[in-house]
This record gives sequence, structure tokens and C-alpha cells, in this order.
Amino acid sequence: MARDEIQDLSSFVAVAEERSFTRAAAKLGTSQAALSYTVRRLEERLGVRLLTRTTRSVALTVAGERLLRTVAPRFDEIRTEIASLSELREKPAGTIRITTVEHAADTIIWPAAEKLLAAYPDIKVELSYDYGLTDIVSERFDAGVRLGEQVAKDMIAVRIGPEFRQAIVGSPSYFANRPRPKTPRDLTEHDCINLRLPTSGGVYAWEFRKREQEVRSRVEGRVVLNRIEPMLKAALAGFGLVYLPEDQVQEHLAAGRLIQVLTDWCPPRPGYHLYYPSRRQPTPAFTLLVEALRHRG
Repeated sequence: MARDEIQDLSSFVAVAEERSFTRAAAKLGTSQAALSYTVRRLEERLGVRLLTRTTRSVALTVAGERLLRTVAPRFDEIRTEIASLSELREKPAGTIRITTVEHAADTIIWPAAEKLLAAYPDIKVELSYDYGLTDIVSERFDAGVRLGEQVAKDMIAVRIGPEFRQAIVGSPSYFANRPRPKTPRDLTEHDCINLRLPTSGGVYAWEFRKREQEVRSRVEGRVVLNRIEPMLKAALAGFGLVYLPEDQVQEHLAAGRLIQVLTDWCPPRPGYHLYYPSRRQPTPAFTLLVEALRHRG
């Protein structure tokens, strides 16, 4: 492949991923005019339109989507292989991008990353909070973090945390004039604070299990949020019941600021796993982070 062809493809990938000629030009260190010419040259060579341009946005055509899915992972592999050469240097370097849920990031990933960043100043860590099942290959993440039961079979999975329980809690003021629920079905009579899923746009279904019985409840309420901290604050203020990891509410339970219900319907969950593609060669920086996160309990 000629050098111009590689440059054209690289320019197209940058524009497609940024969805902007302005941001892509800044990323590549070139002008918008030069970048526009390069992409137009690629379209003329291929004989198809790859991008739809307006004054405010850039969108991919069907052909553009197909080319991006084909080409972007190849460039990503090349960048990873080049980055892996850092093992020849005295200190590992590079950026590690991880998609994760907030609870795992706060309790497991960041404490490990904080120590790693202090020890290796050439390593960068980017955490993206997302409760959906992100395609880490197409979104160009180095790894994802989810519960063990959610990890795809074709991924390498490393356990990074212990089992934990979810807890359903409400404030004493909330329960002052309401009966406490005894089964998940009773939640239909309660205000529940919902978690909005940013990827799908839906709300998280509360999951329960008691012996062989499993239940997923779509609860209703006046408050919908997308982060743990404001959900907890809303529960403390008496706006409803909330479904959160037990360790996030333990302090408030001990102080009597929250009351836990349906404990017999909330068994332990399998713990978080870090996962990444088996065909990707880990960089030295990524290997260091994996070892720092590995659960040894």
C-alpha cells in the first residue's frame, strides 16, 4: 500500500472517530482544508461517499461505517504494537483506556491506578463510566470492567474484586408513613430512585434472587439519576428507595440514617472482572495495571 493511501485512511479514521474536521485536524496537527482535501481524495479513489458533511456536524455513510469498522481496529493494533516497544525503555509509558461502572472505578480501579500513576509518570489512565455493555474493540478501549457474569466468552477475563451485595435502602423519614416492602412485588407501592443507563437510555432493572427464584423489577419513582452519589443523597433526603452496592451505604446504615429492606432477596454478586480481547498484545503499562488490579483474596 502506498504511503498516500495509508495517510488518507488514517485521516478518514481520525475524522470518523472525532465526528469533526476541526477536532481531527487539531489531533493530527494539520489544517481543516488539508484534511478535507485528503478525505475527498480517498472518496474519489474508492468511488463512494464516506462522510456526510453539514455546517455543524459530520456523519458516516453506510460505506463509511463499514470502512471504519474494517480499518480502525487495524490502526489500533499497529499503535498497540508500537506502544509495546516501550518495554525496551527504562519505564513503561502510554495511555490506558478503560470503560467501567462507577462503583468498580471508585472502589477498585482508581485506588490501584493512583499508585501506578505515582510510580510511573509516563503512564496515563482514562476511565469512562458506562453501565452499558460497551464494545471495547470498536470503541477502542484497552479493557472493560463488568461483573463476571456479563463478560463475553471470547475475552480474557481477570477477576479484580470480591463478591459483593446490593442493598435496598430508604431513610427513616421515608418509612415514617409507609410499610417496609417484604417482597420485590411490594416495590410497586413505593417511590424508587432509578438509575438512567446512558448507552441505551433506559433505566436499570432491579435484580433479585431468593433460592431458585429470580426477579427483575422495573420500578417507578419521581427521581431518575445517572450517578451513585446523587442517588444516595436523594435517598438520604427521603425521596425514595435506592438500589446500591452495600458498601456504598454501610456507613449510613450503621449511623441509622438509612434502613435496609429485602435483605433476603439480595444474595452476593460474582464480583468485577477486567476483560480485554485475546488477540491484542498487552503493552507493558497495561500489564502493570492488570497485575495491580488482580484480585488475590
